[in-house]
Amino acid sequence: MEMGWLWDFCQGMVKPALALVVVLMAIVMSYLQRLGLEGEMIYSIFRAFLQLSIIGFVLQFIFSQENSAWILLAYLFMVCVAGYTAGQRAKHVPRGKYVAGASILAGTAVTMLLLVVLNVFPFTPRYIIPVAGMMVGNAMTVTGVTMKRLRDDIKIQMNLVETALALGATPRQATIQQVKRALVIALSPVVDNAKTVGLISLPGAMTGLIMGGASPLEAIQLQIVVMNMLLGASTVSSIMSTYLCWPAFFTKAYQLETKVFSSD
Repeated sequence: MEMGWLWDFCQGMVKPALALVVVLMAIVMSYLQRLGLEGEMIYSIFRAFLQLSIIGFVLQFIFSQENSAWILLAYLFMVCVAGYTAGQRAKHVPRGKYVAGASILAGTAVTMLLLVVLNVFPFTPRYIIPVAGMMVGNAMTVTGVTMKRLRDDIKIQMNLVETALALGATPRQATIQQVKRALVIALSPVVDNAKTVGLISLPGAMTGLIMGGASPLEAIQLQIVVMNMLLGASTVSSIMSTYLCWPAFFTKAYQLETKVFSSD
């Protein structure tokens, strides 16, 4: 009786196991085309299975607890992983992992706090953890792109930035165009996704609710909230990352830190 949950889990994994047929198809096609991706495909699917299984048991445990500390712990863990991943993308930005982590934390925390205060979502694990996961994941991608693009653009236009600094501009004034370009490029996919949501494809949250038996109208209402929070969290996180990057790009004398831009 005590191991009944394990039997239920194994029964539930029958359909995911059957879905591996499409992965097998992809592996065969990769082999026939000599792409050399067969091993990576197998590894990625195995890793996804392992990670999702573990997180499923962890969430099952957290959902059964009444202590809010578990919510905060899960949220901070997601932020740390996201900060590390985004920092890896912007690996030439000094202390990039810390900058990315702080930016993601700021953007998602402010957004989540507003949603809770406005009573859009109750502060319970079943709502907050999935919501936080969506926001953190989206903010991670946008923040990583913003930091990398900002550093690369300043490197390409170093002469222009140095000329502006020589004429008395502050670091912000000298790099305002690069900052704007980095933010626009990073946020454009989020904005475009909001424009086309429901027209090209049904988003994950909405699809999950409909497949779970919820009314399409209820699913739409939740998806609107999701799109709003993703746009808000991503914007705050990306803008915050530009402010936190500046100290590493310039010296105390308001000159470009050339060693930051010397590596490829």
